[in-house]
Amino acid sequence: MKGLFAVALGILTAIGGFVDIGDLVTNAQVGARFGLSLAVVTLLGVLGICVFAEMSGRVAAVSGRATFDLVRERLGPGVGLLNLVASMGVTLLTFVAEIGGVALALELASSVSYLLFVPVVAVLVWIVLWRVKFDVLENVFGLLGLALIVFAVALWQLGPDWGQMVSEAVTFAKPQDETWTVYAYYAVALFGAAMTPYEVFFFSSGGVEEHWSVKDLRTMRLNVFIGFPLGGLLSLAIAGSTSVLFQPEGVDVSTLGQVGMPVAEALGTIGVVVVLVGFFGATFGAACETGLSVGYSIAQYFGWQWGKYVRPLTAARFHAVLLLAVVAAVLVLMTTVDPITVTEFSVVFSAIALPLTYLPILVVANDRTYMGEHVNGPVANTLATVFAAVIVVAAVAAIPLMVITRMGQG
Repeated sequence: MKGLFAVALGILTAIGGFVDIGDLVTNAQVGARFGLSLAVVTLLGVLGICVFAEMSGRVAAVSGRATFDLVRERLGPGVGLLNLVASMGVTLLTFVAEIGGVALALELASSVSYLLFVPVVAVLVWIVLWRVKFDVLENVFGLLGLALIVFAVALWQLGPDWGQMVSEAVTFAKPQDETWTVYAYYAVALFGAAMTPYEVFFFSSGGVEEHWSVKDLRTMRLNVFIGFPLGGLLSLAIAGSTSVLFQPEGVDVSTLGQVGMPVAEALGTIGVVVVLVGFFGATFGAACETGLSVGYSIAQYFGWQWGKYVRPLTAARFHAVLLLAVVAAVLVLMTTVDPITVTEFSVVFSAIALPLTYLPILVVANDRTYMGEHVNGPVANTLATVFAAVIVVAAVAAIPLMVITRMGQG
């Protein structure tokens, strides 16, 4: 039983990382427009995040130190600051989107405007970050987020042409009525949603919080290789469900309510209840992850005391950053900016920040000063090098594609 709960951190990271508001929206949009023809991008993102999360977790377990702490020391304050600014810009934007996502889920459940829920959600997130124990955060929201498995059940109930879906998934074929630039834009957005920077920061910092050591490497790898693929499968189920319901009608997905419509169509009221629980669990869990990642990264870079297990008075600056991030999120959302629009920006800018996030981790994971005999092996380095090239291409292409396609509008 202890071993089973040990993978809870990986499950939470997978649900909050792969199936947060960004993944819910992006996969639903992609499914509605392109079917499963971009499924290979999701699978690529799953493999990529597994490669770098394993490295990040191994660094934390072997060195006992978190990512930003080592990046600043190994690469210097200049590169560390560039890494911090790029990743924190994306993480804070994602944090805003996640709080907005929780509010939208509550709006769907109550028919009350999400703007009225934003301050309430923000206070609840802050209380959880301040007072709730780490293991409760892992288990409760991880398990609530697992309710999104209802998308897989809904896909089965909708009775799709499985042969056609498999053919779409393996051929990587663009629909005839879509342009290559729009297709490429959504591929980059999907890749950015799968490999959001905060995932590895939260994962490694969580490992330090839970005092991982070399003897925990097996558990850490179970976290990675069970948790992240689970998130990827849920992503494909979301895309598959919206492709069955919306693609034949040419309907684009632009709201969280539309994301859940395939479940309502297939499973009725019970399905709606379950999917709303999943929306809440996944987005609230991701809000906690991103909020903590903001605090973790800033505190680690500047060498401040940090951690949920540290008394607030001892880690006052860390908790002050968390509070400021919550206030900033509320101020942004209360301008009435659409949380879905914020989400769309966050996944694209995530792709831009990927090189500054992941390449330093690769450097540290190959440094024997920190890693000793646990440095990257040939397989890890080969995969990381291939993904480094993919990451750079995605980062370079993101802004031009966003401008040319007007954020996927064609």
